Amino acid sequence: MTLRSSPGPLVDDHDAVLLDLDGVVYVSDHAVPEAVEALTKAEAGGAALAFLTNNAARTPRAVADHLRRLGLPADIEDVVTSAQAIARVMADELETGSRVLVCGGEGLREAVHDVGLVPVSSADETPDAVVQGYFPEIGWRDLAEVAYAVEAGLPWYVSNTDRTIPTARGIAPGNGSLVEVVRVAASAEPRAIAGKPYLPLFEVTVERIQTERPLMVGDRLDTDIAGARAADIASFAVLTGVSGIADLVAATEDERPDYVAADLRGLHQAHPPVETDGATATCGDAVARSTDGRIALDRPAADVASLRAVVGLAWHLRDTGSAIPSVDSGTLGL
Repeated sequence: MTLRSSPGPLVDDHDAVLLDLDGVVYVSDHAVPEAVEALTKAEAGGAALAFLTNNAARTPRAVADHLRRLGLPADIEDVVTSAQAIARVMADELETGSRVLVCGGEGLREAVHDVGLVPVSSADETPDAVVQGYFPEIGWRDLAEVAYAVEAGLPWYVSNTDRTIPTARGIAPGNGSLVEVVRVAASAEPRAIAGKPYLPLFEVTVERIQTERPLMVGDRLDTDIAGARAADIASFAVLTGVSGIADLVAATEDERPDYVAADLRGLHQAHPPVETDGATATCGDAVARSTDGRIALDRPAADVASLRAVVGLAWHLRDTGSAIPSVDSGTLGL
C-alpha cells in the first residue's frame, strides 16, 4: 500500500471534511497552529465541516461554543460525539425508559437522556445497563460503581477506548485506560464501543451530514485513521497531536493514512504521487533515500512532498521485507 495522490488541493476532491478535535483542531483551550485559517478557507470553498470527537465528557453545545471562540464556523449540528454515538447504540438495543448507570460527564448524561433513556448514578438504583466515558473528575468510586454493575451482569457500553489524551501539559490517561481498570476488576468485556476506530461514530456523522466524498482528518493512527479505513473513508493524518513521524513509518497497513501533512495546511496543497525505486523515493521535487536502515532527504521540497517521499519510501521498504527504518526527522523540520 502507498499514499494516494491529488493533482490539485486535497480538499477539492471531497465534499466534506470530518475532523477529530484534540490534537487536530485544538489542544486544551488553544487552537492548533494553522488550523483555524485552513478550516475557514475550506468551509468558504464549499466543503462541509463536521467535528467528531471521542471525548464524551462535553456536550455538543459546549464543543461548538469552544470552536466558535477559536474563530471557527461551527454549530451544534456540526459536532458529533462518541457520547451521542453510544447513546444511539443503546437506544437501538434497550427499551425506551430503561435506566442506565452513567459514568461520565454532562455530555454523556445528556446524550443518554436525549434518546429516551434514564440516567442514574449508582448500581443500587436498579439500572438496566451501564455506560462508561471519560470526564476529568472521575475517581475510584465512579469506577467502582461501573465494576459493580458489570460484575452483576448488566450490559456494558463504552463511549471510546482511547488509552491517552493530549493536554497542554502532555499526554494523559484516556478512557481506554479506565476501561481497562473495569475490565480487569469485573473480568468482562464491553458489549459495544462507539468511538473511533469503531464504526458507530462514523456512521452517525456520515448520516447526519449526508456526505458522499468525505475525508477524515486525524492525529491518531490507531483511532482516527484505522477507523476511517474500516469505514471506507479517505483518511488524512496530521502531525500536530499524538502520532508522529516514527509512528507513520511504523504503521501497520490498517493504520496507514491515504494522505499525510505536517498540519491542516495540507488540505489546500496538491499531493504529488510517490515513485519508489529500490532505496529511493521521489515525490514532486523531493527525493528520499535509505542508507543502512535510515531514511534522509537527498533533496527537500516545499509543501507536503518531503514528508510524502519519506513515508512512501518507508512503507515500500517494509512491504518488501525490510525492517522498520529510522528517519532523520530534522531534515523534515519536524
